[in-house]
Amino acid sequence: MKDVSVLEKNIDVIFKDRDVLNEALTHRSYLNENPKWLLPHNERLEFLGDAVLELAVTEALYKKFPSSPEGDLTVYRAALVNYQTLASVASGFSLDDFILMSRGEKMDNSKAKEVILANAIEALIGAIYLDQGYEAAERFISEKVLVKLPDILKSKSYKDPKSELQEIVQDKFRVTPSYKVLEESGPAHKREFKVGVYFKDETPEAEGNGTSKQEAEAEAAKNALKKLQ
Repeated sequence: MKDVSVLEKNIDVIFKDRDVLNEALTHRSYLNENPKWLLPHNERLEFLGDAVLELAVTEALYKKFPSSPEGDLTVYRAALVNYQTLASVASGFSLDDFILMSRGEKMDNSKAKEVILANAIEALIGAIYLDQGYEAAERFISEKVLVKLPDILKSKSYKDPKSELQEIVQDKFRVTPSYKVLEESGPAHKREFKVGVYFKDETPEAEGNGTSKQEAEAEAAKNALKKLQ
């Protein structure tokens, strides 16, 4: 187990109760291989941290955009707290090095690993809230999560890629994009889909992969947008 004092230094939070920090870093899979580990897994802290994160982000957006309607604030918040953004936040201070998980989960580099990182961020926020109070949790969220907002606004990643692609394609080509599953692979509990997006030709304009058809379609739309831009 890596020295969590390094993590504390990385996030500029020194815990009064190290157990609450170690609990936040304990993934359910770790307990299967280490039944003598005395702390529970981090899902309760994740539940708490999710609520703290949503409140802090909502309050910050409410104050930052006093004239923006609810719909705009909602999509900004969704972009800030989705698993991709949170996984990126986690990578920024090497949280992956400190999460206790099974050997199999450690080796996984798929979306599932990103979800584990995102959940661990929420658990960490829950731990900071319990150990230090709301102000400390809010400061962490401001320094680590809300700093992603300018890039999100600049790249317009808060927009639904399928809707954005449809607007552009209808305007440019007077057609509506269509999607087709090109390939399915993997066991039933861990399916992988490859989807193509089509404008007019029989050849896909772009392709995308995902663990669901919807996710693969969104990825295909993102890739098509990149080509168009």
